[in-house]
Amino acid sequence: MIKNEVGVGPHSKPWPIDPKFDKELLENGDRRNVLDKYRYWTVEAIKADLDTTRVRLHIAVENWQHDLNIGTMVRTANAFNVEAVHIIGKKHWNRRGAMVTDRYLNIYQYPTVDEFVVAMKHLDKQIIAVDNIAGSLPLSSVKLPKNSVLVFGGEGPGISTEMQKHSKNIIAIEQFGSTRSINVGVAAGIAMYIWVKMHATNICK
Repeated sequence: MIKNEVGVGPHSKPWPIDPKFDKELLENGDRRNVLDKYRYWTVEAIKADLDTTRVRLHIAVENWQHDLNIGTMVRTANAFNVEAVHIIGKKHWNRRGAMVTDRYLNIYQYPTVDEFVVAMKHLDKQIIAVDNIAGSLPLSSVKLPKNSVLVFGGEGPGISTEMQKHSKNIIAIEQFGSTRSINVGVAAGIAMYIWVKMHATNICK
């Protein structure tokens, strides 16, 4: 292997016969950014395995302006192995920041806020918007519901007025510097971690 090269090279023979292994990866090596336990596995096998251990958290992103941060949020959602990601607005979003982690997630798309709200009611999810607007509650003072769907707006416009009306709570991440707001991708990571720390006690020990 080339020094500092990510992943592993071709698998030694005889190859494992389990169908979860990808023959092309076994032959040519696996340079993907995946855990060692998933080396040489197919995408479908990895996703199926993750489905058995996902946390109950859902996240949602309003995609009205093709925000570049959506990829970052999706990558973070994969890191915390959330149950589902919901994209509201434009169907197409910039996947570069996701680093192909979207392949391992359950992602759903809704053209309108109303359709998203109906779907969340069906799933018994409480919509919690994350935005530092007037009337928002400090994250440190809130107990996030276990059945939360954390909703993030676009960088700049934030959570839409329509989404605010449907939110059980609007929470803000406390800040202590001079900037008015932090990057939405960073905010999403903080909020997701706080939920996991509150509810996935078997993970955060």
